[in-house]
Amino acid sequence: MQGMPSLGHDESKESLNQGNFFELLKVISSCSDEISSVVLKNALDNLKLTSPRIQKDVINAFAVEKTKIIVQDMGNYFFSIIVDECRDVSVKEQMGVVVRYMDKNGCVLERFLGVVHVSDTVATSLEKTLDSLLSTYDLSVSSLRGQGYDGASNMKGEFNGLKSLILRRNPSAYYVHCFAHQLQLTIVVVAKKHVSIRSFYNIVARLCNVVGSSCKHRDILGEKQREHIIEQIASEEIDTGRGLNQEMSLKRPGDTRWSSHYGTLINMVRLFSSIVDVLEYVGENGQDDLKRAEAGYVSGIINRFEFVFVLHLMRQILGITHALSQVLQKKNQDIVSAMNLVNVAKTCLQVMREKGWEVLLNEVSKFCNKYEIVVLDMEDEFVPRGKVKRGAEKMKNLHYCRVDLFCSVIDMQAQELNHHFDEVNTDLLLCMSCFDPRDSFSAFDLEKLLRLASYYQLEFSGVALYELENQLESFIFYVRMDEKFSQVVGIGGLAQTMVSTRKHENFPLVYLLIKLTLILSVATASVERAFPAM
Repeated sequence: MQGMPSLGHDESKESLNQGNFFELLKVISSCSDEISSVVLKNALDNLKLTSPRIQKDVINAFAVEKTKIIVQDMGNYFFSIIVDECRDVSVKEQMGVVVRYMDKNGCVLERFLGVVHVSDTVATSLEKTLDSLLSTYDLSVSSLRGQGYDGASNMKGEFNGLKSLILRRNPSAYYVHCFAHQLQLTIVVVAKKHVSIRSFYNIVARLCNVVGSSCKHRDILGEKQREHIIEQIASEEIDTGRGLNQEMSLKRPGDTRWSSHYGTLINMVRLFSSIVDVLEYVGENGQDDLKRAEAGYVSGIINRFEFVFVLHLMRQILGITHALSQVLQKKNQDIVSAMNLVNVAKTCLQVMREKGWEVLLNEVSKFCNKYEIVVLDMEDEFVPRGKVKRGAEKMKNLHYCRVDLFCSVIDMQAQELNHHFDEVNTDLLLCMSCFDPRDSFSAFDLEKLLRLASYYQLEFSGVALYELENQLESFIFYVRMDEKFSQVVGIGGLAQTMVSTRKHENFPLVYLLIKLTLILSVATASVERAFPAM
């Protein structure tokens, strides 16, 4: 579970650390004379069972037994898959597979099934490899009721993607585009479309290159940070205590991981004074003219009001989307809750647009005054950097900052959220929301739930639909009367409460419909975590 290797770098007798396998074997043998008499130095010369090949066989045996337990826990019920590919250090393409299912206690689980090598990443190859892996554990594509991918074309392609190939064989294996990746796409679009934001991130990247271009520059940043912390402690500006005032760094944000952009912007705000000092040092003592010129240019840009304004604006917007991204990646997150969380993020952006201007402007002005940056007079005429277009209308700083930056960026972010999360408006997901237990199941709609059941024709035939209708009518009456269901949170909590009260036995078709709703995956985080863990 910790991703710890069994083999050691030096497994010779003279080694102080022979690796986890040998060291654990020593501990076990020291606790039992019976074991000690037959292992390590007391074992037969040709039966020590400690060679690298044997160690791998032992680990493989653990993996096989663990996977059997997972498959047994799944039973013969429905499940969904979460698939992702990644190239390893040996430049081989690997495909990781995670299964999402509901256990006998009504809990939604995501379990790592395996990672397999694929010769290429075309959809047909991925399909064959997936079939082979599932058949190894007596699992069938016919039991699939959901697919979750990160949005790559070979996965979600409408005609030849893995999603489409599986849907042709099993129309009930509905596909959900990873919510976390959709959220990332909304931020990428804003960063690319808005000229000022694109320019801002370009400067951030150049800043990280200058400050982190050498160990010496990073050491200087750490020294300046310590000096400022000592000064702030002396003036009682900050508190002291365990875990406080830890050393921070300025890492280059990753192109595909926008949470790293959020962390970079936070550190830029907190390390601003130290960053300016490093840039001044490089500008005066750089090894060559190019680095000195780059440091001087970046220093001049970040000490302007416009840069500071965008820095704080994007930090607030990314704070909203970052919180959403972290919650979406939880294993027990269901689609209805995820839809509600997206709506919460949209609401937060709207509240920020309506009431956050004065708060942001005051925060930026206070920051500029602290670091002796000239604060723009909002009533003065705006002077753009660079060449001015002919016929361009004159505007005040207030219009530029509030309309062209503040409102424009927030509106663009909200628009992209609506565009990329248009799936929440599809009939399938809207019907699922009728199981939301909030406010005494106020969202309950019998007609929509029956329509939801009609999407799963193999489980709900004509007769079963009539039975389901009767069970739903009785079910909603019961749960609204029972106090045990009054405090239920989310559809996952509803399923667990039904099991604990044994109501899943009284309303088996209702429970089946809830199960089909819950096994649809929200994010691909579980399978993506498998790659760095290995």
